[in-house]
Amino acid sequence: MMTTLDNIKSAVSDELERFEAFYKDALHSDNFLLDKIGRYTLKHKGKQLRPLFVFLSAKCFGEVNESTFRAATFIELLHSATLIHDDVVDDAAERRGFASINALYKNKIAVLAGDYLLSKGMMIALKNRDYQMLDMISETVKNMSEGEIFQLEKAKRFDISEDDYYQIIEKKTASLIASCCAIGAVSTGATPEQSEAMRQFGINAGIAFQIRDDIFDYQPNNHSGKGYGNDIREHKMTLPLIHILKNSSAIERTLIISKIRLSGKRQKTIDSIIRQANEKNSLQYCEEKMNFFIQQAENQLNNIKDCDSRTALKQLLYYCIKREI
Repeated sequence: MMTTLDNIKSAVSDELERFEAFYKDALHSDNFLLDKIGRYTLKHKGKQLRPLFVFLSAKCFGEVNESTFRAATFIELLHSATLIHDDVVDDAAERRGFASINALYKNKIAVLAGDYLLSKGMMIALKNRDYQMLDMISETVKNMSEGEIFQLEKAKRFDISEDDYYQIIEKKTASLIASCCAIGAVSTGATPEQSEAMRQFGINAGIAFQIRDDIFDYQPNNHSGKGYGNDIREHKMTLPLIHILKNSSAIERTLIISKIRLSGKRQKTIDSIIRQANEKNSLQYCEEKMNFFIQQAENQLNNIKDCDSRTALKQLLYYCIKREI
């Protein structure tokens, strides 16, 4: 039987319970509208996997402390701000099955609310002189922005190579998981070498998570709850499409790109692209790549001492990969 998320969380249950108070306090504002948005964000929070990565990484090297709680809070504020901004960019009406902030309050307020959450995280770090934390998370914000812009720039021309793809998702997705793990480790006294090992674990885990999401989008019968074909509708160059185009003739490639550009929102087009992914074994290729990065992540964990938290991190790695299959 697969390990449940509750089982994994049990390794840091006290820390997660205390974190709720930290995060609730960070979301509070004297401004009525900002406070209302903060309470709405808290009510509809996700599984809070990122704070879990922070606490488990921290406990691999010492005891969770005030710095660890601040790190987890800053990370979650950054993640929430990013989701709000992403919904504005994508013009998304829903987030986790509920109305998005931009759908409720329009884009201008949503962008400002996202900015507010990010600034709260920065203020927490500055107030407590957590300069190393601020430096690491600032680098993460820079990477996430660069990855998003690079993807938008390349996507217009449909010329994203597999190497480009890994560079994009390392910056866009994996860098935040990497920060969770590295900052958690640093907060409890990890050496630079140990912190780097945890950062590399997070990078490889984050890349594997993104490839998993890419695969789901090409599986009509997936159980992720996110539907399928959205990446094709949005003209996103994910790994399955990159593999399809790479294994097509010049004429086929031109036809596929034209079809996506002209009728990518049509179900007939989506089903046609997915059929080609199956015919060219693109999803099998993606699974092989995903498993490679999972193994790389595990290898990094094997470089640190064996403990309950390390075991829980391995379980969390596989939970994030397998939970929606």
